[in-house]
Amino acid sequence: MLRAALGRGSGRCGGLWRNPCSAAASGSARAPSAASASSGSGSGGGARSGGASPADASNVKPLDGVKILDLTRVLAGPFATMNLGDLGAEVIKVERPGAGDDTRAWGPPFAGTESVYFLSVNRNKKSIAINMKDSKGAKLIRELAAASDVFVENYIPGKLAEMGLGYEDIKNVAPHIVYCSITGYGQTGPVVQRGGYDSIAAAVSGLMHITGHEVACLTHVAANYLNCKIEAKRWGTAHGSIVPYQAFKTKDGYIVVGAGNDHQFVTVCKVLNLPEVSKDSRYQTNALRVRNRRELIDVLSTRFSEKTTIEWLQLFEGSGVPYGPINNMQQVFSDPQVLHNGLVMEMNHPTAGRIAVPGPGVRYSEFDVSHPKPPPLVGQHTVEILKSMLGYEDDAIEELLRTGAVAQHEVR
Repeated sequence: MLRAALGRGSGRCGGLWRNPCSAAASGSARAPSAASASSGSGSGGGARSGGASPADASNVKPLDGVKILDLTRVLAGPFATMNLGDLGAEVIKVERPGAGDDTRAWGPPFAGTESVYFLSVNRNKKSIAINMKDSKGAKLIRELAAASDVFVENYIPGKLAEMGLGYEDIKNVAPHIVYCSITGYGQTGPVVQRGGYDSIAAAVSGLMHITGHEVACLTHVAANYLNCKIEAKRWGTAHGSIVPYQAFKTKDGYIVVGAGNDHQFVTVCKVLNLPEVSKDSRYQTNALRVRNRRELIDVLSTRFSEKTTIEWLQLFEGSGVPYGPINNMQQVFSDPQVLHNGLVMEMNHPTAGRIAVPGPGVRYSEFDVSHPKPPPLVGQHTVEILKSMLGYEDDAIEELLRTGAVAQHEVR
C-alpha cells in the first residue's frame, strides 16, 4: 500500500550528478554560496563532483556528493533515506525542534535516552531542527531544497503545500530537484488523507485475511482471485498452491521445508525415510498433493516430530531442497552466514554509547558499506548545515535561533 511518487522539474540540471551544473541554476539567491560551501560539508564532495580525496578513492560510494533533503518521519521514509546515506549521500534530516521524529519517543526499549526504534533507521544522517510552520522555517526549507539534489517527504498529501512546500513550490525554487513523496494511498482519491502504517496496509490490502501466525507475499493470491475468483484463506506458514511448503514442528523447535517440484518432493521423502509416501498415487504430482494436503501433512508432521531441528538440518544439508530453521533473534545474529555477511553495524552514539543496528542487506562490488555515522540528536547539525549549505553568517543564525525558527542541540 505504500506508494512513492517521483517528480522532477524541467530545469537544466538533468540528473543527480548535477555538477558542474551548479546549485545556482535553481534560482536561489543563496545558491552560489551554497554551491561553493557544499564540497566542504560533512559527507559531500565525492568523486561524482570531483571532490574525492585520494585516501577515499578505493571506496568511492555511488551517491558521494549527492545531497538529500529528508522531511520524512517514522519508518518508510527514514528507512529509504538511510539506504541513500549508506550509499554515500549526504542526508539532511529535518526535524521539529524539541520532539523531533515521532519515533524518538517510541519505546521502550531505549538505549540511554534514545529510542532503539529511531536508532534502527536513521544512521548516516545529519539533523537540522526547523519549525516549518514558521515562515522563516519554511523559507529555510526552500533554500535547502535549492542546494539539494533530492527532496523526500512522507506527509499526508496536501499538508506540505499548505506550508508552501509542496511539489510545485519546491519545483519553482529548485527546478533540478527529484521530489519523492511517500504516501499510504497515493496523491489522489477518496482516502488519501488517511495514514498508511504497515499494519493498516496489511489489513486493507487483504494480507491479514490470508495469514495466520506468519506473513507471506500476496501476489499469487491476488492473481488467483482476479483470474479464477478463488477467495483467499489463511494458511499460516503454509502455501495455498504448493505442498509441502510450510513449517513443521520438530522434537525441540520448527523447521521450514518447501518442495517446489516433484523431484524435490521425492527427495524430502528420501530424507524423511518415507519411500512409500513418494510412491503413493495420491501424492505423485503437486496438484494431487494440494488436493490431499491434510493426509500428507499429517504423515510428514508425525515424522518431523521424531527428531530435533539440528538433526533434520543435518539430514537436509546438500539435498537441494529449500529448508531452514525458524530462528529467534539470538539464533539469527549468531548464524555463521549472518556473521560472514557482516549484517550488523556498530557505532558510537553521542548519548546512547555503543549501539548496534541491522545493516543493509545489499552488498556492492565496488565499495563497502562501512564506518556508519550514528543517528543524530534532534538539531545536532543545525548550525553546521546553515553555514555549509546555505552560507549563513553567525548573526543571521543567532537570530533564527532566538526566534525559534530553528534549534541547535549541543552535544556534551
